[in-house]
Amino acid sequence: MSLGIPYDGLFMSDVRPRDRSGEVTSLIDRMSAGDSQAGAELYDLLRIELRSIAEAQFRVISGNAHTLQPTALVNEAWIRMIGASARIRDRTHFLATSAHAMRSILVDHARRKQCEKRGGGHRRVPLDEARSAHNEREMDLVILDDALKRLAESNGRRARVVELRFFGGLTVEETANVLDSSTATVQRDWRLARLWLLNDMGSN
Repeated sequence: MSLGIPYDGLFMSDVRPRDRSGEVTSLIDRMSAGDSQAGAELYDLLRIELRSIAEAQFRVISGNAHTLQPTALVNEAWIRMIGASARIRDRTHFLATSAHAMRSILVDHARRKQCEKRGGGHRRVPLDEARSAHNEREMDLVILDDALKRLAESNGRRARVVELRFFGGLTVEETANVLDSSTATVQRDWRLARLWLLNDMGSN
C-alpha cells in the first residue's frame, strides 16, 4: 500500500460499527480497575475493528512476517493491551495503541525470521509505488520500521501520524484526537512525513 494515496476508510471497513465510544470508555475504566468480565466484553465489542487493523497490517508488509495469521496477531496484541489498559482513555486511543502493539509484534517476527535466514536480503519497494488493497506486491516491514524509527528521532509526532494512519487506518480526525492535535496539523504532518520517508527509504 502506498503512502501516497488517501487512507480514510481504506484499512477499516467503509461502513464502521455504530459509535459505542461511551460504552468502550466505561469498559476500559472497569478493566483498569481489575474487572476481568469487562475485558471480555470489551474484546467482543472491538473484535471486528481489531481484526480489521490486523488485516490492514498484513496487506502492507512483506511475506517475511506472514508466519502469523490475523487472528493470532489480534490475540497476541490483546495480551499486551491488558497490561496497558490503565493508560488508555477511550476507544480511539485503544485502537491506536492496538495498532502500535500489532506493528511491534510483526516487526519482531520479521526480524527474527531475517536472523534465522542469517541476514537474508531486504526486498525494497518504492514508498510511492501505487498499490491497491488487492495488489500482491509487498512492502518490507523491517525497512519501513527502520525508516520510521529514524523519523521518530527527528520528529516523533510525524512518526506517530504515519503509524496511526498507515498501520492503524485511523482517519485524520481520529489521529488528531489521539495526538491532542488539530486536523490541519495532522494533514501537514502526514504530507511532510511521507516526503521524508520517500527520501530516507530511497537513499538507504
